[in-house]
Amino acid sequence: MRLTLKRLVAGIALALSLNALAVVPQDMQQATLTTYATIAGANYRDALKDTKALQSAVHALAERPGAGTLQAAKDAWLASRESYGTTEVFRLSGGPIDAEEGWVARAYGNHEGEINAWPLDESMIDYTTDARYQHTHGNIIDSTGAFTPGGEDTKPVDVTTITPEVLGALNANGGEANVSTGFHAIEFLLWGQDQDYANMIEDKVTHGPMTAGERPLSDFTTDKLAKRRLQYLVAAADKLVDDLAVVAGAWDEQVDGNNGLYRAALLDRLTGRDKEKDIPHAQAFKQIFAGMGVFSKSELANERIAVAVLTPSEEDEHSCFSDNTHRDIALNYLGIKNVLLGQYQGKKVGPSFFDQLPAAEQEKVKGLMADIEKRIAAINELATTRMHFDYQIHPENEASVQNIVSLKNRLRKLGDQMVAVAKAYGISLTTDDVTDTGETQVGG
Repeated sequence: MRLTLKRLVAGIALALSLNALAVVPQDMQQATLTTYATIAGANYRDALKDTKALQSAVHALAERPGAGTLQAAKDAWLASRESYGTTEVFRLSGGPIDAEEGWVARAYGNHEGEINAWPLDESMIDYTTDARYQHTHGNIIDSTGAFTPGGEDTKPVDVTTITPEVLGALNANGGEANVSTGFHAIEFLLWGQDQDYANMIEDKVTHGPMTAGERPLSDFTTDKLAKRRLQYLVAAADKLVDDLAVVAGAWDEQVDGNNGLYRAALLDRLTGRDKEKDIPHAQAFKQIFAGMGVFSKSELANERIAVAVLTPSEEDEHSCFSDNTHRDIALNYLGIKNVLLGQYQGKKVGPSFFDQLPAAEQEKVKGLMADIEKRIAAINELATTRMHFDYQIHPENEASVQNIVSLKNRLRKLGDQMVAVAKAYGISLTTDDVTDTGETQVGG
């Protein structure tokens, strides 16, 4: 949740005149927009299916806590990230995942901050190990009655029974770090902390470059708060499915209430009283291209990669509890590639944005993508054989650090290429339009 749509929209002066779309023919504009919508619909359906499988695995763990059901829940979480990771490219584009104003926000509720918010203050959810290697207290799980998160303008919430509604009331209550819902809250409960190397203090929670969080099974079986943790997991998984179902439904091919409404509006297919909700093509394309650029350049390259490697801090890696960050990076990039090339799961879906670029610009994009994929492959190879991402960013590992920094730089250049994509559609964007003004400032 590092970057918000409001920051992006504030920096873009939308040129809404349809006359601006003078380069790509009208029929091809519609065809490429249809490809985009088709990919989004398929991707979110897969993400919802896999998240429902996670929900089932969590319920099974709650009913029969044991080593087998705990591992099955972890495996289901990892599987759900494979399909969700490629949906991230649809963020920051005024769509149903994170629209912050207008009818889209009112219809779909801006659930991104409840689905995939990070980084989180895990000590608000459950115990952590402090600098003296003692368990912390005063969290949601070890509290009953009114619980007031830390931060500003907080509101107390009754946590006697942990439900999806309770977790929703706690999420971002007092600040963005107060994350109580979504993938990463579930991740923390399943894996626990992962502190693998000396970073300001000597960490003795887990050990070794191939070790993720090692929450003990007893936390779900014999510990006095075991039932509370299981109750939290069930509530979080149920809410995650409900929130993701809202977003996935927005991309349905048939309109039924709010389901399918956004897709139809994006493709200019609404009729009757809803006709005014149709999104002009110029606005749709400008938001999509700017959103893709900001996601590649400011969110993925900067917030998810540069902040972690240049700090360096494993707390800033995207999936720091499970050590699944290498897959986050690969999948987030794959989502960008899918939309650019008009493909999904390796198969061509239809005419793409890339297809409309002049030959010279296509060569630039292909060169960047080839280099990016080589560097991501190196990260993945290391993560699965010798060292997870949190060790790859350690300053002593100079070769892996340099590879990750170079990847960051290439992803930023790929984000800038959205200016050329927009130009092919007669839309004027600058590199400032594809750079979030509030991105974290880091050197390197």
